[in-house]
Amino acid sequence: MELRHLRYFVVVAEYGNVRIASEHLHISQPAVSRQIHDLEAELGVRLFDRTTKGLRLTRAGEQYLSDTRRALAAIEAAGRSARRIMEGRSGRLGIGLVEIAGWEGLIPSALGEFRGTHRDVDLHLHPSTTPEQLRAIENGTLDGGFVYVFDPLPDGFESMPLARHDVVLATPANWRGGHLASVPIRGLANEPFVTFQRAVYPTYHDRLIEACSQAGLRLGIVQEVGGEAAILSLVSAGIGIAIVNSCNRWRAPARVNFVELEDLSIPLPLSFAYLRSNSNPALARFVETLGQHPA
Repeated sequence: MELRHLRYFVVVAEYGNVRIASEHLHISQPAVSRQIHDLEAELGVRLFDRTTKGLRLTRAGEQYLSDTRRALAAIEAAGRSARRIMEGRSGRLGIGLVEIAGWEGLIPSALGEFRGTHRDVDLHLHPSTTPEQLRAIENGTLDGGFVYVFDPLPDGFESMPLARHDVVLATPANWRGGHLASVPIRGLANEPFVTFQRAVYPTYHDRLIEACSQAGLRLGIVQEVGGEAAILSLVSAGIGIAIVNSCNRWRAPARVNFVELEDLSIPLPLSFAYLRSNSNPALARFVETLGQHPA
């Protein structure tokens, strides 16, 4: 049995006449009759009663017509769904992001636009560190991610530069220099520092320590924690000060101030990374959306 048997059957049933059905189908009358005969023979069921006025559905034919219409509708719907997925207008898309970079600016704007124009794409966001995202993209858990990239990406990766952030000094609200707009790095030599554990992001950790050393500051680290949210909690409690991503200003804790560093800059290049071999059409659509936002 082929789909054409079902489609011919529906048309014949609707018109109750092989001649009219053949005209509608643009197929010869004998060919239509043969298809209906073959269908009945394969099913082992008489679908029509032949009368002098034409064809009339049997009880079995009436039920088969109802079921066939549902089946054909489901097949057509499956085709539409497949085409929408192929066009990137539906499906599933997993995107990672460094959480603080997604609070304001380009990332929430692009995500909101994509969600508005691709409502049938099941968009899943996964806040995680840059190294975690790159591993997840490589093993297929994520389709792409917003990452801070310092080193060349592994073979097979594509990246789209998006923005360049920097670092600022986070201090407790009652810190002695909290009234200043900026401070020189050498003036922090005797300050207790809170920082993140090297295992979280080794490349960025080493770059931070080296940049401070070159500027004449050896960090007096009193505690290391897992991420910048924890760092700011300790700063808020007065445990120490910290050098953090400037994006933290977008959601500043009530008891933390941010002060510019006069002679220390660690550019944080934000990019969107994904595998060149990823064939998810929704990813291609998402990259198109990002391309419409100026870097």
